[in-house]
Amino acid sequence: MDVKDGQTVKGTNFVNLREAGDPVELGKFYSEQGADELVFLDITASHEGRKTFAEMVSRVAATVNIPFTVGGGIGELKDVDRLLNAGADKVSVNSAALRRPELIDEITNHFGSQVCVVAIDAHEDEQGQWTCYLNGGRIPTERGLFEWAHEAQERGAGEILFTSMNHDGVKTGFANEALRRLSDSLSIPIIASGGAGAKEHFRDTFLEGHSDAALAASVFHFGEIKIPELKKYLKSEGITVR
Repeated sequence: MDVKDGQTVKGTNFVNLREAGDPVELGKFYSEQGADELVFLDITASHEGRKTFAEMVSRVAATVNIPFTVGGGIGELKDVDRLLNAGADKVSVNSAALRRPELIDEITNHFGSQVCVVAIDAHEDEQGQWTCYLNGGRIPTERGLFEWAHEAQERGAGEILFTSMNHDGVKTGFANEALRRLSDSLSIPIIASGGAGAKEHFRDTFLEGHSDAALAASVFHFGEIKIPELKKYLKSEGITVR
């Protein structure tokens, strides 16, 4: 769930945002529907936004009974501390870690690897090169997807949440080729994000992309796929689900 000004929003290729409802109510609904985990990302993360976001995290923690990860605007240990104290199970770092990779070491050394999810937003160019982006997909960097993911693991990250900007909101399937390369070269779990549009896409990212988990937003927010039906389908396809 991407959260902006207290509301869940969803876009296409990281732009054209539309509202999808109250994040606490949505979180409660998904928890009851059988989601395994939730991810809340404060996509604007201004100073006031972070304060508001921490209050929302407390409300989520009081409402859901499954693990949840929060991210957005986390740049130092006190940000992590505040969100964990509010009830989050894990934190997701993206731009701040790209700018200062030592942040990953600090979080994992202080709180443990299981707390630190490194989120990577990357775009594939016409030559097949994947470039990492900052600030919610707004600013390109000189870092490549695969070398940055490897460094994140070496610094202690517990999971990688990879969002393909090319696939985000397009609903044509996940970036399975890149996901498979990530999963096969790293030892930590890889979460696929960007591209879910049908139940088959989830199956494909597990079987072809070797993903450990699959994240989706709009297909759930707008009722296109029901979580219980998706889990039943995946089980029928021979995929282990909780």
